[in-house]
Amino acid sequence: MSGGSAAPKPGEPGVRTGRTAGPERGGSRFGRLLRGGGLLRSRPVLRLFARWVRRPLLPAVRLWRRNIQLRIVAGTLFMSLGVVLLLGLVVIGQVRNGLLEAKERAAQSQAAGGFSAAQDRAATTPSAPGQQDGVRTGASVNWRSTLVEQLASGGQSAFNVVALSLDSGDTASRGARASGEVDPTTSIPADLRHWVAQGTGTFQKFTRIHYTSGKASEPGLVIGKRLNDADGDQYELYYLFPLSQEEDSLTLVKGTLATAGLFVVVLLGAIAWLMVRQVVTPVRMAAGIAERLSAGRLQERMKVTGEDDIARLGEAFNKMASNLQLKIQQLEELSRMQRRFVSDVSHELRTPLTTVRMAADVIHEARVDFDPITARSAELLGDQLDRFESLLSDLLEISRFDAGAAALEAEPIDLRQVVRRVIGGAEPLAERKGTRIVVLGDQQPVVAEADARRVERVLRNLVVNAVEHGEGRDVVVKLAAAGGAVAVAVRDYGVGLKPGEATRVFNRFWRADPARARTTGGTGLGLSIAVEDARLHGGWLQAWGEPGGGSQFRLTLPRTADEPLRGSPIPLEPEDSRRNREQAAGRDRESGRLTAVPAQPAGDRSALAVPPRLPGPPRATVDPTALPGSGARVVARTTTDGNGGTGPATAGGNGHPEREDGTRGR
Repeated sequence: MSGGSAAPKPGEPGVRTGRTAGPERGGSRFGRLLRGGGLLRSRPVLRLFARWVRRPLLPAVRLWRRNIQLRIVAGTLFMSLGVVLLLGLVVIGQVRNGLLEAKERAAQSQAAGGFSAAQDRAATTPSAPGQQDGVRTGASVNWRSTLVEQLASGGQSAFNVVALSLDSGDTASRGARASGEVDPTTSIPADLRHWVAQGTGTFQKFTRIHYTSGKASEPGLVIGKRLNDADGDQYELYYLFPLSQEEDSLTLVKGTLATAGLFVVVLLGAIAWLMVRQVVTPVRMAAGIAERLSAGRLQERMKVTGEDDIARLGEAFNKMASNLQLKIQQLEELSRMQRRFVSDVSHELRTPLTTVRMAADVIHEARVDFDPITARSAELLGDQLDRFESLLSDLLEISRFDAGAAALEAEPIDLRQVVRRVIGGAEPLAERKGTRIVVLGDQQPVVAEADARRVERVLRNLVVNAVEHGEGRDVVVKLAAAGGAVAVAVRDYGVGLKPGEATRVFNRFWRADPARARTTGGTGLGLSIAVEDARLHGGWLQAWGEPGGGSQFRLTLPRTADEPLRGSPIPLEPEDSRRNREQAAGRDRESGRLTAVPAQPAGDRSALAVPPRLPGPPRATVDPTALPGSGARVVARTTTDGNGGTGPATAGGNGHPEREDGTRGR
C-alpha cells in the first residue's frame, strides 16, 4: 500500500461488500472445504491401514522390546553376517585377480609365440612370380587358412585362432578364417579391431566368445596383432583364450565361501545365545523374584551357585531382600504401634475431655460475673477445647484410614443438596471475611453413588479453606456431570499456591505459611482426610494454584460406585487462569491482524441463545476480569427451595469434559 493512497470505502467501485463478495469467496472456501474434507476422510483410512499393518507386528515388536537375549543374538548375527560378507568379497576379489593375472600372462606368452611363428612362416614362404591378381588372392587366402589350422592345432581347445583381412577396397581379400567354429564377427570387438588396424603392437581385451555351432558363449581374452602374409599383404591375427575354467574355479570358491560363512554365522549365533543365556537367566530370575517381593512375598530368595560375579550378585540380592524384609517388618510393627497409640490416646482422652468440657461450659456461662481478664480466659478456654475436640476427631478418622477400617456407605445423592448445606454452614465465616460464594452448574441434577457424610466433609473443608484464604474475594463453586463422572470445583482468588505446593497441600499437618493464623482453628489434617475420602470413593481430589492468582480444588467422583474414572467434566486449571488469559489475549491479537469479514445483513444472521448476565452488586475487592462464566448470582443467604429444603440462591454454568490421569494432587 502506498503512503499517499486512501482506502476505498464500502459501496465505491472496486470494493466488494455484503453478498457481492460472497460467491467468489464462498466458492474458493467451498473448494478448500472439499479438499480439506477429502483429507479428513483419508486420515481415518490411513489410520486403519496403519493399524491393520501394525497389528500382526505387535507381538514381534513386544518380544523384541522385552527380550534382551533376542536383541543380543540378533545383533551378533547381523554383525557376523556383515563381517563374513566383507571377508568373502575380499577373498573372492583376490582369487579372481590372481586367476585372471595368471591366465593373462599365459595367454600373452602363447600369443607372442604364435605371432612369431606366423611371421616366420610368412618370411620363409616364397611368392610365385608372374601370377595374376585373382590367382594371387586365392593363394593368400589358402595360405591364411593353412596358417590358422596349424596355429590352432597346438592349442587343444585351450585357445582358438582367427585371421581377418584389413578393411580395404579389395573385397576378395576380406575372407575370415577361424578355428573351433568361432564366430569372428561377434567375438572380436570392433574397438579392438580398430586398435589393431591403427597400431603395430599387440592389443588385448576381455570379451565373450560366440560360436556358430550353437554352443553357449563364454567369457574369454582376445589378443590380436597386425601381420604380413607371404605376399606382403597385411592381415589381422587374433588369439581367443576361453576363461571357462577360471570361471568354474571362481564359482567353486564362491560356493565354498558362502557355505563356510553360513556355518560360521549360525555357529556364532548359537555361541552368542548360549553365552548370553548364562547372564540373562540369573537376571530374569532376579526380576521375577523382585516382582514377587514387590507383591508382598518377602520370603523369596535367589538360588546362588558358584563363586563368579553372578553368584556374588545373587548373594547381594538375597542380603538386600533380607534387610528389606527386616526393615519392613520393623516399620510395620512401628506403624502398628503408632496407630494403636493414636487410637488409644484419642479414646482415652475422650473421658477427661468430656469432664473438662463440662467444667469449661460452666465457667463460660458464668463469665459475666468475672472480671474482664478472667472472662476472656474463659472464652479462650472454650475455643481451644473446640479445637481440641476437632483434633481428636480428625486423629480418630486418620487412624481408621491407616488401619483400613474406614467403611463406605454409598447411596444415590444429589451433590447440589450437599453443596447447599456446606455453603449454609460456611456463610457466617464468609460474612466475617466479606466474601461472596457463587455457585455454577446447579440447574441440572448432579447425582452419584457416594457417602453423603464423607462428601459433605470434603466439600466443607474445601469451601472453608477457600473462604479463609481468599482474602475477601469471591469463591466460586462449580458442579458438572459428564459421562461416568461428576465433579465439584472450588475456586478462590486469594494468595494461591506456589509451584510444587499443589501436591504437598494434601500432606498431614502441612501449611503453606506456618506464620499464618488459623481463623477457624484448623488442625492441619482436613485435606489429608479429604483425599482419603476421595480415594475411598474411587475418585480424585486434585489441586491447582498460581502465586497471586488463587487456587482451585477439584473433587471428581464416579457416578456408580466401583466404576473406574476416565476423566473429569471440569478442567483442573480454570479458564480464568493467568496462562489461559494470556493465550486468549494472544489469539485476540492474532485475529485482529486478519482481514475483517464484511458484515452480513441482520436478517441472515442465525440467532444465538446467549444466557443473560446477572451481575451482583459491585464490590471493590473483586477483579471483574477474573470471574469465570456468566449468569451467576451471588449467594447472600439461604432460601427455601421448592422441596422445602434450604439452600443458596444460585445460577449455573456448564463444565467441559477433560481427560485426566488421576495422579495429580494425590
